[in-house]
Amino acid sequence: MSRIGILGSGSWGLTLACLMHQAGHTVTLWNRHEAKAEQLKANRSVTFPVTLTLPEDVTITDNLATAITDADIVMLVVTSAGTRSVLEAIQALGILPSHTILLNASKGIEYPSLKNLSAVVEEHFPNQPAGVLSGPTLAPEILKGLPTAAVVASHALATAEYLQKTLSTERFRIYTNTDVIGTEMGGALKNIFAIVSGYMKAKELGDNAQSTLITRGLAEMTRFSMAMGADVQTLYGLSGLGDLLATCNSPLSRNYQVGFRLAQGQSLEQILAELHMVAEGVQTTYAVCELSQQLNLDVPIVHQVRKAFSGQFCEQEIIHTLMSRRLKSELVSAPA
Repeated sequence: MSRIGILGSGSWGLTLACLMHQAGHTVTLWNRHEAKAEQLKANRSVTFPVTLTLPEDVTITDNLATAITDADIVMLVVTSAGTRSVLEAIQALGILPSHTILLNASKGIEYPSLKNLSAVVEEHFPNQPAGVLSGPTLAPEILKGLPTAAVVASHALATAEYLQKTLSTERFRIYTNTDVIGTEMGGALKNIFAIVSGYMKAKELGDNAQSTLITRGLAEMTRFSMAMGADVQTLYGLSGLGDLLATCNSPLSRNYQVGFRLAQGQSLEQILAELHMVAEGVQTTYAVCELSQQLNLDVPIVHQVRKAFSGQFCEQEIIHTLMSRRLKSELVSAPA
């Protein structure tokens, strides 16, 4: 069994702590805030952001050194905006074992640097084994013991295979991949289309339109990710299409909720304040809009989502975006 340090106690960090404990690993859960860590210690029965009870032998700490000392795997489950500062804090400690795998489990793009999170990890720890965890992993379903599958990607296949063996459980099946960028991009970009999906659901635009959105969203996601260096096959796998389907079809997704509430007339600021959680799709939208302009890529749905954040979006806009594109072949290989 392995020693696993989980950095971040949001819904996914809490879920991973329970999941890895059930798998028989020694788990330490870190929260940067002393008061929140002490609250978790005092009352292990959590009702927000997910409902669960942390096992007594899961160590809870606000001491970063405690969380990473002697760890075989350190899972980064903080927001994309907070990843760099946590890496800097680990770097400053200077105690991370050389064999420890840094496994990013967050789904986003750093903004305004526009870097994928594996690049941020490599910037601080260029010689450290590293990987990415992504896929259709809605936390409430996993906590109920419902089955799912995910992907661990690493440039080193041996690292991915070690993570696969270590993290897999009876109901949490892990596949391997060496396409780190594709795995990350799928996990990050699907949140954008989940926002539109929630919006369309609230506006009752129908299942046909929903399916059209998901399909054309996948086309945009694939086009963008390939321009970033991804393998097209990855986008049709669990971290791409799989995660896209789960997030676009589930009210459990906070990004879906952002779109649903935008359709009800709430402002983005109000929605994010009431969620009390980070919806990564918001920051990712801004990042992809900027990157697509740099890469001269056409991502019309993404640009419509950015409009929605400032109230310049309505069901007529999304219908127009989906339906008024130049008539052409659906095949990727067809002439432009």
